[in-house]
Amino acid sequence: MLSVTSVVKPAILYSALFRNPKTDMAKRKAKSASRTPPGKPIRKAWKFCPRCGVTATKTGRNPFSCTACGFTHYFAPVSAVGAIATDPEGQVLLLVRAKDPGKGMYGLPGGFVDAGETAEEALRREVLEEVQLSVTSYRYLVSYPNEYNFNGFVLPVTDMFFVIEVESFDSISLMDGEIDAWHFCHPTRRELNRMAFESNRKALEFFLASVER
Repeated sequence: MLSVTSVVKPAILYSALFRNPKTDMAKRKAKSASRTPPGKPIRKAWKFCPRCGVTATKTGRNPFSCTACGFTHYFAPVSAVGAIATDPEGQVLLLVRAKDPGKGMYGLPGGFVDAGETAEEALRREVLEEVQLSVTSYRYLVSYPNEYNFNGFVLPVTDMFFVIEVESFDSISLMDGEIDAWHFCHPTRRELNRMAFESNRKALEFFLASVER
């Protein structure tokens, strides 16, 4: 039976109700095999100097330095935001990711900060885009380093987490192709171990510890 604090898309519910237990193990193996393979740092993709086009003599270093023209580039992390939202009972909103990295695992509402955008603006935009909720207030919580595997290359990321309040959870709706389900819960070790990103898990642990004080 589905929990009253969980909502899944029809296709997910159909699969859960009519799953063939004999093929369950095979499906799990296939799913594991289809996971995004480990990527390599984005700095290793730079084979040529973007200024003069000369082939790099040394790749994979940070910073990238061109021996021909002196061009230097530092591979600094990109910025992302994550939101921790709780219902009146203090349950945290978790999302089930629909794609890799971390497909089928838990995540928090959030995403990358766009160029020219503040972290607070990105927070409001991402929450609205992913779950159709309007942020009414927020407070900064903590930040953690993260890595994001995109098309085989790993981007360094700095994740900034905020505790948010929203107008109402009545309007919650999932972003097609990005989120498979949403779930309210009091996170335990079980949920924490299913977080797609370690930074999200650490942020939740930090939040839970602060609430208990």
